[in-house]
Amino acid sequence: MPLPFLTADRDLDGHGRAADPAALPHDEPGHWRRPYRPGPWRVGTAAVFLLLASFILLSAMIIGLAGSLTGAVVCVVVAALVIALSLRLLRAGVWVSSSGLRRVGLLRTTTDPWSAVATVRTVQQPVRWLGLPRTVQGQAVIVHTMQSGEPRTLITDRNGDFQSRPEAFERAADVLEAWAAEYRHQGAGEQIP
Repeated sequence: MPLPFLTADRDLDGHGRAADPAALPHDEPGHWRRPYRPGPWRVGTAAVFLLLASFILLSAMIIGLAGSLTGAVVCVVVAALVIALSLRLLRAGVWVSSSGLRRVGLLRTTTDPWSAVATVRTVQQPVRWLGLPRTVQGQAVIVHTMQSGEPRTLITDRNGDFQSRPEAFERAADVLEAWAAEYRHQGAGEQIP
């Protein structure tokens, strides 16, 4: 059963696949959307963190019933931090709108208006496997901005969203390049929320 609220690809055929992988969702181009579904590695990691948070909350309840209010409060605060981390992990990735291109990380979010984006393209290069220091040969979608000459990697075919999902990576790369081609010259006068 598809969950259309997770991503921008709401136009699905009868088999749960995108009808046209490069089609732009024009229903609300001003809203920020992720042009791909979160991968199983990202969702699984977030689920493990949420499970850990539930155990921490259970221990907070037991500690609170035992009479140590300070220990229970500490456990609740730690559980809230773990829940926030897991939700931020699910939100991490690349988001697009008619205003620009946004890269959401665990600790930092950067937004570039389309007028500042020079190119978005797919290249073959060594990429980090699942975000770890180990690198393997793979594909990456990179962005060149007008301000910095150094390219930034948006997504790779070996990260937590696309590991073992080459079709999803190709579809996301096509959609990102299509958004860049359409909105690069239109976003000059728009404000980013």
